[in-house]
Amino acid sequence: MKYKIAIGDGTPQVVKITSAYFKAWHVWKVELENGKQFMLFKMGSEWMQRTEDYLETHVVEAIGNYIDKIILRRNNMAF
Repeated sequence: MKYKIAIGDGTPQVVKITSAYFKAWHVWKVELENGKQFMLFKMGSEWMQRTEDYLETHVVEAIGNYIDKIILRRNNMAF
């Protein structure tokens, strides 16, 4: 699905987020409007990225926090 997230300077940007499993890892593939793609995963409470993605920490945290909100909303709808 596509979501509008404030990244970097606070300007909202549309990103496409899909969820998948890679081996035993639950991962999120994120695609920016400019076509750039990267993959995030969560270890404990910290969001991580693949080493080859080279995203700034605040971008990873902003998108990871947004994914947490999506998951929370989805879980609350299940009841």
